[in-house]
Amino acid sequence: MASLDELKAKYNAVLEKGHDVGLSVQNLNLEGDKILIRGVVPTDYAKNELWDVVKKIDANVSDAVIDINVQSGLTYKVASGDTLSKIAKRFYGDAGSYPKIFEANRDKLSDPDKIQVGQELKLS
Repeated sequence: MASLDELKAKYNAVLEKGHDVGLSVQNLNLEGDKILIRGVVPTDYAKNELWDVVKKIDANVSDAVIDINVQSGLTYKVASGDTLSKIAKRFYGDAGSYPKIFEANRDKLSDPDKIQVGQELKLS
């Protein structure tokens, strides 16, 4: 039986990809002889990206319980160098989806080209 540390190492790529696509981990522990990774992501695209990584590690997911849900209303803090297009590419897989983010943040954005570092943006 694998230890939690061994399973964490095996599924580390899921957690790394999770960081890239906005995964908020709610639970990460050993459940019986399987690793449990439970969390939420902002978009279906993000969820699919995580599942692609899981399937590359173990197509049968024989030693893991992966429970990832999409939760609308999650936010993203703008970093230096970000544009709405870059954020859309990261979370939706398509830079052209930036209007979704702009529309979800009309209360704080008047121009899609004017976002500020540190600004919290809703991901629709």
